[in-house]
Amino acid sequence: MTTATTASPTSTAPTPGQVWTRARGILAVVLILVVAGITFAVVRSGTDHGQLDPRSADPKGSRAVAELLKARGVSVTVATTLDEVTAATGPDTTLLVAGPNLLTRSQQLRLDAAASASAGRTLLIAPGPGATARLAPGAHAEQHHAVSALAPSCELPAARLAGTADMGGTRYTTQAPGAVTCYPAAGLPSLVVLPTGEGGDTVLLGSPRLLHNERLDKQGNASLALQLLGSRPHLVWYLPSLTDPSATTDANSPGDGDEDPSEDGARDDASDESSFLDLVPSGWVWGTLQLALAAVLAAVWRARRLGPLVTERLPVAIRASESAEGRSLLYRKANARDRAADALRAATRTRIAPLAGVPARDAHTPDVLLAAVSARIASPDHDLSTLLFGTAPSTDAALVLLADQLDALEREVRTS
Repeated sequence: MTTATTASPTSTAPTPGQVWTRARGILAVVLILVVAGITFAVVRSGTDHGQLDPRSADPKGSRAVAELLKARGVSVTVATTLDEVTAATGPDTTLLVAGPNLLTRSQQLRLDAAASASAGRTLLIAPGPGATARLAPGAHAEQHHAVSALAPSCELPAARLAGTADMGGTRYTTQAPGAVTCYPAAGLPSLVVLPTGEGGDTVLLGSPRLLHNERLDKQGNASLALQLLGSRPHLVWYLPSLTDPSATTDANSPGDGDEDPSEDGARDDASDESSFLDLVPSGWVWGTLQLALAAVLAAVWRARRLGPLVTERLPVAIRASESAEGRSLLYRKANARDRAADALRAATRTRIAPLAGVPARDAHTPDVLLAAVSARIASPDHDLSTLLFGTAPSTDAALVLLADQLDALEREVRTS
C-alpha cells in the first residue's frame, strides 16, 4: 500500500507587504507632484487671470475702469478680432490695444492703417520695439524701467489733472513734431501722445498697471485712465486672440502694398519681438519645472551607491581549461590581441621568475628578469626582450606563435 502525497505549489506572487514596499516610493513621488502642483496653482491663481480684460473683476482685470467709463456715458465694446476692430473704429472712438506685441506683422500694419484713417484715438499698452515701429511711426521703445509713482512733468491736461500716477515700464523716445511726453523715468517718458492728423492721436502707455482693478484707486490712476479712455463717446477694447483668422494672413495682405519697402526694412531691423519663451503660456513653464523635479526625484529614488566588490564562492567548480577558453573567446570577440598578449607574457614572467632566482617583486622588471633568464639558458633561440616585453602581435597567427614560443621558453627554463 502506497500513500501518495501531493506537495502544494509554492506561490511566487508578491505579498501585500512586498507590494507596498515596492510601490511606496512611486506613491511618494506622485504625492509630492500633486502637492507641488496644488501649491503652484494656489500661489499663481488669480494673479494674471483676466489681465486687462474689462469684463474681469480679478486683481489684474480692468472691470473697474470700464464700469466708471460706462457711468460717464462712454460705451465699452470688447473686440477679439481685427475685423471687429476695423469695423468699429471712427473719429468718435478710442481704440485700446491691450496686447500690441501679440499681433503679427501683417496685423500690426493693418491695424495702423485702420487707426490712421479713423481720425480717432489709439491707445497702445506697453508696445515693444517692433510694435512701436509699426503702430506708432516716429517713436522708439527703449529699455524697460520699474513701475513706480511718477509725476507728470509735462503740459498734457490729462496728466496735469491726474498728477502722480503708477507709470514706468517701457520708455519711449520720439522726435515727432507736436508729440507730448509725460511721466519720465531716468530721463525717458513712459507716456507719449503722437498726433496723427485730422484730430486723431496715438497714445503710448509704458505700463498697464494703472488700469488694473487693484491699482485703480491709487495715486491719480483713475483720473488719468478716465481722461485717456473717455475723451470720446465710444471705447473699443481690443483683446488680441490666437483664434483670430487674421493672425494667419500672409505678410503681403491687402493694405501692405502702401508701405514703403525701405521703411519696412528699417522697421524689421528695429524689431525684436518677444522670444519663443515669452509666447509659451506660464502653465507650460510650471509644468515643465514639475516634470524636471519629478525626474530628479526619480533619479534620487532609483540611484544605487556602488560599494566595494564582494567575493563569493562559486556554486560549482570550473576547470581551468574552460575558464581559459572562455576568456580567450572574449578576447577574440573584442579583437583584443594586445590584452591577450599582455596576459600571456605576464603569466610567463610570473612563473619563470622564481625558477631563475628572481624575487616576485622583480618578475616584471626587464633588466633583472632578462639577465637571470639569459644566465639559465645557454643560447636562446629568440630575443628574450622581444619575447617577454615586446609589442602586441598584429594577427591571430602571430598571437598563437607567441604563445607557443612562451611555452617553449618556460619548458627550457624548467629543464635547464
